[in-house]
Amino acid sequence: QVHLEESGGGLVQAGGSLRLSCVMTGHTFSLYAAAWFRQAPGKEREFVASHSANGGLTAYGDSVKGRFTISRDGGNAFLQMNSLKPEDSAIYLCAARGGWATSVSNDYDHWGQGTQVTVSS
Repeated sequence: QVHLEESGGGLVQAGGSLRLSCVMTGHTFSLYAAAWFRQAPGKEREFVASHSANGGLTAYGDSVKGRFTISRDGGNAFLQMNSLKPEDSAIYLCAARGGWATSVSNDYDHWGQGTQVTVSS
């Protein structure tokens, strides 16, 4: 059974950085496309970044381009978040699917529980 678990969230001041990690157990993560989404209270789930299973193709949501970087290393996926803003505060969720990486949350089959990121002004 595939299981995803995120870590690395926390409280940070505006302008600061955080690095989120996502580990997959139960299967080989490198065979899956990976993505990060986020959800703030009262808002819809928002695409943050995705990374293909091979070839290293990445994509980013408009609100995080130039500030966030998604990467992978074997059985882990990472999200480096720089120049954080209060509006980046949300629960960040790792997702995986066995196919092309997309920006659509409904395309993803496997989800972690999420990690809270709070950015203070």
